[in-house]
Amino acid sequence: MERIDFLVVGAGISGLSFATHVRHLAQQRGASAPSVIVLEQDEEPGGYCKTIEQDGFVWDYSGHFFHFKHPEIEQWLRDRMPGQDVRTVEKKTFIRYAGRDIDFPFQKNIHQLPQDDFIDCLYELFFRPEGQAPDSFKDMLVQKFGRGICERFLFPYNEKLYATDLDALDQHAMGRFFPFAEPLDIVRNMKRPDNASYNQTFTYPAGGAIQYVHAFLRELDDDTVSLGERLLSVDADRKIATTTKREIEYRALITSAPFPQVVRGAGLAHDPADFSSNKVLVFNLGFDKKGPAGVHWMYFPDRNRRFYRVGWYDNIMGTDRMSLYVEIGARTDEELDVDLERARVLIDLEAEGIVDGHELLSHHTVTLDPAYVHITARSIAEVKRLKSALEAAGIYPVGRYGGWTYCAIEDNIVETRALAERLAPA
Repeated sequence: MERIDFLVVGAGISGLSFATHVRHLAQQRGASAPSVIVLEQDEEPGGYCKTIEQDGFVWDYSGHFFHFKHPEIEQWLRDRMPGQDVRTVEKKTFIRYAGRDIDFPFQKNIHQLPQDDFIDCLYELFFRPEGQAPDSFKDMLVQKFGRGICERFLFPYNEKLYATDLDALDQHAMGRFFPFAEPLDIVRNMKRPDNASYNQTFTYPAGGAIQYVHAFLRELDDDTVSLGERLLSVDADRKIATTTKREIEYRALITSAPFPQVVRGAGLAHDPADFSSNKVLVFNLGFDKKGPAGVHWMYFPDRNRRFYRVGWYDNIMGTDRMSLYVEIGARTDEELDVDLERARVLIDLEAEGIVDGHELLSHHTVTLDPAYVHITARSIAEVKRLKSALEAAGIYPVGRYGGWTYCAIEDNIVETRALAERLAPA
């Protein structure tokens, strides 16, 4: 049986970040390098941060753009991406509403709506219900923005995205990522536009999001990551993991696998109904010529359109053919006919004027499941309780799915670096 210090499950950004940083810290502290194995059930690393190169197009599994708040993290990654054209882009995003392209966020730009819609949104904003603490995400939206804004964008868009009843979500389901605005901000924006958000600028390499994965891999020995090896079971008391290839005794297990899967594998009592999520069907589409310019991604609240978001890789990288990602949210139990959905997407893209005499040259499809977790009052409480029990057993869930939360990719790096600080040898 192999005996190691750290067993890491998942060779995505979270797992690779921990593996890299825990070794760096040991070196800085003058300690012996800890033994680390990263298990990855797929035949290639990256998790959802994979990139596809096909027929001259470069696509990711979805729109993975890095929004850095920590310059030192961005620089660390750039230093390990030699030869890459890494662009920092000032985002241009819109909401397609009633044939108009409204600046994002919708709630700060209602003055761009048709007059009747604008008046209704403004009236409902100033006479919105107030007083009681909101008891759900949907209730919070109404109390913050009024029904006019909610019914035109916030309700339909988020229902398409999450594929669930918004009343089931906790009011803080999106945390710092939700673009809040006070009435005075909304009125002020009519004369002095300020649509800044947490992801006002983003970083993206010409070789796709996989380049960030390669940056971490450059710091790890070739035998650190074991591809095509799946974790089968964990004996939490004895700290022994059984994989499809071997048994491993570990000091600590760090996992980015979905939280319910980790809890089940550790044998902790829980109610699976407390943890739900959606799935996202992503179509990557490559065409023979350029399409709309001056937009990086666009939101579609219209319930008659199958997709909730469309993004333009070609406008980010300045290439000469339209290259799109198109996202459809669905329940995890919903059966999707990929060919039928693609045909419908192309019809809807043409109806929106995005496809106009274009020839589809290449396409790729991937389903992300889970995609967006449903953060509820119950899931928050249960994650806290169960995570404490897991850590007591030397199991540390990390990342969006390990933590069953809503976060950015940089947050995963910050989180796993902090965990490495706790666990690295002194």
